[in-house]
Amino acid sequence: MLSTLQRSARYLSVISTARGLHKSALEVAEHPVHEETVTSSFGRFIQSVQPRHLSPTVLHRSKRMVLDSIGVGLLGSTTEVFELALQHCKQMYAPDDISFVYGRQGAKLSPTLAAFVNGVAAHSMDFDDTWHPATHPSGAVLPAILAISDMLPSHSKPSGLDFLTAFNVGIEIQGRLMGFSNDAHNIPKRFHPPSVVGTLGSAAACARLLCLDRNQSSNALAIAASLAGAPMANAATQSKPLHIGNAARLGLEAALLASRGLEASPLVLDAVPGVAGFSAFYEDYAPHHISSPDDKEHSFLIERQDIAFKRFPAHLGMHWIADAAAIVHKTLVGLRGGSVSPSLVQDILLRVPVSKYINRPFPESEHQARHSFQFNACTALLDGEVTVQSFHPEAIRRPELQALLSLVRLEHPHDNPANFNVMYGEVEVTLASGDVLQGRCDTFYGHWRNPLSDESLHKKFRHNAGTVLVPEVVENLIKSVEDLEHLDDCRPLLKQLQ
Repeated sequence: MLSTLQRSARYLSVISTARGLHKSALEVAEHPVHEETVTSSFGRFIQSVQPRHLSPTVLHRSKRMVLDSIGVGLLGSTTEVFELALQHCKQMYAPDDISFVYGRQGAKLSPTLAAFVNGVAAHSMDFDDTWHPATHPSGAVLPAILAISDMLPSHSKPSGLDFLTAFNVGIEIQGRLMGFSNDAHNIPKRFHPPSVVGTLGSAAACARLLCLDRNQSSNALAIAASLAGAPMANAATQSKPLHIGNAARLGLEAALLASRGLEASPLVLDAVPGVAGFSAFYEDYAPHHISSPDDKEHSFLIERQDIAFKRFPAHLGMHWIADAAAIVHKTLVGLRGGSVSPSLVQDILLRVPVSKYINRPFPESEHQARHSFQFNACTALLDGEVTVQSFHPEAIRRPELQALLSLVRLEHPHDNPANFNVMYGEVEVTLASGDVLQGRCDTFYGHWRNPLSDESLHKKFRHNAGTVLVPEVVENLIKSVEDLEHLDDCRPLLKQLQ
């Protein structure tokens, strides 16, 4: 039976492989490619980014993303879908006690399976961060690089700066890929973006942390492209969190395979007539080279635009309509006093973008409720806010909530597109008395234009992480993430998660 050390060595063999013990796909090609392609420019970027390229703004914003994602993952470890994924991995695969699992002290899996279940945890409640163009960037990357960091021996742990560099590479690659399509800016209709760009982002981050060279990094992206994609039909089901879990896992798999010498298309990111590479995902795909991080004109996308952090666990679109409904709740309570009674309400009109998968008049499960304009508006109308507890079964089945849901109508104004950067939410409530109350939200608190304060972010983290960790460990985690760029290695962070 293999010891823990032997099992670790089996995975650590990729490190020596990654340091040039094989020829790359381009080196053995019959006709070597000399002109830089879009794909090779991405490989060069991954290999060449250094900690010195991270500005104070990039460091600050990415540490907030890391902290929030860990907290969301810890809370997510209490869900049924996480438990199902974890038990599946334990029962179907030989246990390898290498990398930690969120919320399960002492539990360990192989690095790829740990990345999978921790990615599932991150999205199990749809509580993870969101960017524009629309994707969930952190959950696809963080579990993968945490698994690698846990895999490495004590004397080879990445520094905090190296960890943050890899993380930011994974985020940057996702943003660059989504920038090649105008369609990507809108709320998705065909596939879930994190299952596509997140898989390549995970591969890029892992390639950087494993110190893969330029060609290996290009191959990692190309391999990941063959492992990417998930249809939107599984939104609002228990299978949607698997999209993030698989993005983390399969991106790590792609980087490990590339490090061993597996070859893939050197043109996967390029727009080549008659060849369907990454363009298979976007009909309007128009790629271009990524500049060197040393170029004076280069800046990380996260420096130009902040991230949206959710205040409650639901699809991002719900936050506009919930805040608009909360305005009406406050007005109604001020007029009538006490709680809001459905008997006072005659009609509820929601003005929202057209998006079929988040138009769910009578949700029957927590996952449907997290993707329902109607549910989140009526919950905020009743309670003044939406919280983690709002999605418990007993809250969903409340008679007063069901009564309000039966009164809801939707309108889709032409000036309200399904785009997280320009959409709004508007609630108009007609009372039995004939009075009309209105609430509108153009930018909710937590949006990249109105980001959560550090105090609010820490409050969210304490609530989420505190569901499974004692207060002392929660505070130590906050300190470890805040000091990450000053750590010689990331053991202080990993220690709190074991």
